[in-house]
Amino acid sequence: MTRPRIGGLRGRLLLTIVAGSLLAVSALILAFNVILDAQLRGEVDNLLRDAAAAQLRTITVLEGRLEVPEAPDRGVPDTQTWVFLGSRPLERPAGAPPANQRAALALAGGTHTFFSVQSTRTRLYAVPILQGPRHLGTLVVSTSLRPYESSAHTALLGSLILGALTVLGIAAISTWAIGRALAPVARMTAAAADWGEHDLSQRFLAGKPHDELSKLAATFDRLLDRLAQSLEREQRFTAEISHELRTPLAKIVAAAELAEAGEPTPEQYRRALTSIRSAAENLGSALDALLASARAQSGTRHSSSAARTAAEHAVRHGSDLATARGVTLQVDNSPPGLSVAAESDLIERALIPLVENAIRFARTRVDISITTANPGQVIFVVHDDGAGVDPAIRDRIFEPGFSHGGDGTGSGAGLGLPLARRLAHAAGGEIECVAEVDGATFVLRLPER
Repeated sequence: MTRPRIGGLRGRLLLTIVAGSLLAVSALILAFNVILDAQLRGEVDNLLRDAAAAQLRTITVLEGRLEVPEAPDRGVPDTQTWVFLGSRPLERPAGAPPANQRAALALAGGTHTFFSVQSTRTRLYAVPILQGPRHLGTLVVSTSLRPYESSAHTALLGSLILGALTVLGIAAISTWAIGRALAPVARMTAAAADWGEHDLSQRFLAGKPHDELSKLAATFDRLLDRLAQSLEREQRFTAEISHELRTPLAKIVAAAELAEAGEPTPEQYRRALTSIRSAAENLGSALDALLASARAQSGTRHSSSAARTAAEHAVRHGSDLATARGVTLQVDNSPPGLSVAAESDLIERALIPLVENAIRFARTRVDISITTANPGQVIFVVHDDGAGVDPAIRDRIFEPGFSHGGDGTGSGAGLGLPLARRLAHAAGGEIECVAEVDGATFVLRLPER
């Protein structure tokens, strides 16, 4: 098993758990030994009280004198006894340390007093000997504290050893548990690194999230979905740039080559310059539309625009083409006050390819209508009276690089429909081609303001 580093997540978790368990075990050891010490001291005091009571029962008073019928030391085991008449000892234990003798003498005349001699580890208890209200003398009993202190020391050592083993056990179990819990994270990290180099279509989780890690995996999956969609949009954007710019650039190159070939007449120069200017304008228009799409997708601008105004601008843009082809453009009456939650420039550039496409394939007329059939949406409908679009290619016409001719067979120059759909998506809307028997109908749906 890899040793966890303190700077890593595993090391920090393990350090936190061990520190917490160490504090908890230390508190328990301290509380246990404090309570045990208090209990042992209480047992010593109870023992001395019992010994004093037993000795008092053996002491008699005869004609005002104290009589001790037997050696007091033999009354209760493990105790020593003094009997004082005033400050004069009537009985005292043989071989008692001088410190204990002095302490017992100091307690003569006391009333129910406890005293400990630290140098000899001895506990003393003084009890008055009374006859009615008269104080005849003092009984002092003592016992050694060493057996109790030995028990306390043994308990302290045992609790420390048990506490250390407990902390070590917690550390071992925590290391195993943390490693097991974080193993999926390590696998996810390795998998993500591999997917980033080879395949972005892979996902961490298959199924419903059921715990924290599976929720994290689901969150990462959603992030990967957004990244994949972003990458797909960028690839589509690149294809659209290539598609939209290829034709104008080719026209510019062709016109320039034609103007340079041989000895062109002034009229040929003018036609070449006119062709170059037209292609350059188309090129600039495509670039402006792509920039508008990028601005909208960045989410940095939020505005509202009048729907009818945007439609009329798109019609004016296509008026020259309509005049050249003998097509009538008409914007039908729309409900007043309709606004779209997008920039006017973006709406116009999404409508212009639809209008131009309708003009190219119309016979005599193109109609543009604006409705709000669906709540929260403004719907632009562009209809021409041409041959219509073959249902088999209705979805493909929005793919970059695909173009269709007037007969709907799939030939002819590209008409910017993929770019129009991209702009609609950037504004939060959609474009589709619907089935019609008397021409082609394109529907642009945008969110209403």
